[in-house]
Amino acid sequence: MSGRSGRAGSDVARSHRAARRLVLASLFEAEFGQRTATTILERHLAEVEGDPETARYARLLVGAAVAWRDEIDEQITAVAPQYPVMTLARMDRVLLRAGICEVLHSPATPARVAIAEWVELARVYGGDPARRLVNGVLGRVARDASTGTPEPVPGPRSTAIPDAQE
Repeated sequence: MSGRSGRAGSDVARSHRAARRLVLASLFEAEFGQRTATTILERHLAEVEGDPETARYARLLVGAAVAWRDEIDEQITAVAPQYPVMTLARMDRVLLRAGICEVLHSPATPARVAIAEWVELARVYGGDPARRLVNGVLGRVARDASTGTPEPVPGPRSTAIPDAQE
């Protein structure tokens, strides 16, 4: 691999990492019901002059997390019935929703990469119990998706994050 393509891959990884933090902040703030996650994300993007890839990926993830929220919540319930979605701490709920969204609906990101990134965010923002919960749930969701285990959630799993070229 040439240095140039390695740098480009590193730049994309850095952009996606920054996007995940914006997604987490936007979805978490939206949990309090004052504004939508999309509105909050746009405010964050206006405050920080990030690169276009960060903004693009953050918009895709927030859009998909909002669009697939009910199905993602059903997935959490199916995989971890001992943790009812609405009784989870807000941060844990947001980490799981965003992580599952990326694992299932972002074919450009390998599941193991998405899981590692969301587990790290869970460790930073939720502590060790959140890290273990996110790792277990995302690992199970990814394993079920890759083995073709029938999904307990209705709707097509193969639907990817929509392209934001609108």
